[in-house]
Amino acid sequence: MAFLVDLSTAILTGIFLGGLYVSIALGLSIVFGVMRLINIAHGDLVILGTYFAFFAMTGELFGHKFAMFGLDPILSLIIIIPLMFGIGFAIQKYLMRRAFEVSMEAPLLIALGISLVIQNSVQLLWTPYGRGLTTPYALENLSVGAVHAPLVYLLDFIAALIMVFLLRQFMSRTYLGRAITAASQNKGAAKLMGININRVYAFAFAIAMITAAIAGVCLGLTFPFTPTSGVSFLIIAFGAVIIGGLGSMLGTFIGGMILGLAQTLGGYFFGATAQMLILYVIVLVVLAVRPQGIFGR
Repeated sequence: MAFLVDLSTAILTGIFLGGLYVSIALGLSIVFGVMRLINIAHGDLVILGTYFAFFAMTGELFGHKFAMFGLDPILSLIIIIPLMFGIGFAIQKYLMRRAFEVSMEAPLLIALGISLVIQNSVQLLWTPYGRGLTTPYALENLSVGAVHAPLVYLLDFIAALIMVFLLRQFMSRTYLGRAITAASQNKGAAKLMGININRVYAFAFAIAMITAAIAGVCLGLTFPFTPTSGVSFLIIAFGAVIIGGLGSMLGTFIGGMILGLAQTLGGYFFGATAQMLILYVIVLVVLAVRPQGIFGR
């Protein structure tokens, strides 16, 4: 009986944890699906959103507390989402756009530069020490009979479901969403239909930053973070996108669930030190057997 309870706990936790990985991976999937760009700065942009939430909650900057804002991390999204939207729009319009005109390799170098700038800027503004978005509900547990899981993991899963649903509705029901889809499928044909590709790309990148803002808050509520945490979460997000199929939103969701379950079940059967190893092995197996991913073409 204890075995079943522990196994059920690992499965439930893995599913909920997969929601966090989906949230982080969505922006990466959007940018690749539309622009065919692997945005290696995505993890650091997610962490930037986390630090924005940390500042809104504590008022801490340069190692000092200038004001105690006391804004709940989830409520701080009211400010962070427009801010990250603007940052994403500016990055695409003023940096990536010109890089795309040079070559396909140039945007990768720009993304690397953005990553390094964010890491060093965050370290300067908030010190290199580990932080966390500690709230009362982040410390609560969810109980389903004898099965227990952190409440914040459930919030991560709900956030992922909401984002996937809203993004799918946006892509299918709005003019901008259909224009983004058209540009991702055939850029030349989209231009002939009068679609401004550069503007579509800018909005797509900005929308990806909205998902990064939400993922950043979820990440901060779930795990401690440092200025360099974005790298490790970028690898996990990239794994989710690879498993599901590059550019597939549904595939990204499935990929995140698989990685979340792989991590918790791997830890359950093989110990905590094997969690990440199992996760990376699954990514390598998928790449070897089906490089285009589950839902890739």
